[in-house]
Amino acid sequence: MEPIRDDHALRQLFAGLVEHTFCSEVGMCNPKLTDYVAGLLVDFTHIDRLNAVRNAQGKRLDQIATMLAIATEDMPASPSDRDKKMYRQIGDYTLFWAGLYPEQIRRARKQRSDVLLDYVNQGKRSYAIASELSDDDSNPPAWLFRDLSDDFEYCLYGLGLLRKGWRSDNPGGAGGGDLIL
Repeated sequence: MEPIRDDHALRQLFAGLVEHTFCSEVGMCNPKLTDYVAGLLVDFTHIDRLNAVRNAQGKRLDQIATMLAIATEDMPASPSDRDKKMYRQIGDYTLFWAGLYPEQIRRARKQRSDVLLDYVNQGKRSYAIASELSDDDSNPPAWLFRDLSDDFEYCLYGLGLLRKGWRSDNPGGAGGGDLIL
C-alpha cells in the first residue's frame, strides 16, 4: 500500500485539526509532535498500517501482549532496528486506541491477553525505548519519541478532544457525527 501523499486533503484535514486542538486546547505547540500525530491518524486510516505487526505466518496482530512476544520471531536487518520498529508501533497503537477509542480497549480486555496491560504505561514505555534505540539523526528523531513518551497523557487528552469534535458540531472538530477511521 502506498502512503497518502503530503498534499492529500485527508492529511491536510488531520494536520489542521491536530495542530489546532493540541496548540489551542491542550497547550502543546510542538509542530513536529503534532505533525507526527496527524501522520499517525492518516496512516492508521488503513487497517494494514494499524495492524502492521504480523507473526511468522503473516497473521495481523492486534494485541500488545502478542506484539511484545512476537518481536523475537522476526529476522530484521538488526535486532535494534526490529526493536525500534516494534516499540514505535506499540507506542503508536496504544496512543491511537487509548486516545480515540478507550471504550474499545475496555471491551477487548475482557476477551484478550491484553487484560493485564496498562495501555498508557505501555505506550509511554514503548516510546521511551524507541527513543533509546534511535538517535537525533533518525527519522523520526529520538527526541520526538522522548516527547511522545513524556507527553503521552497530553496527547491522549488531545486525541479525546478531537474525537469529541468529530462527534459534535464543534467548529474545531470535523463536525456532524462519528468519523470512522
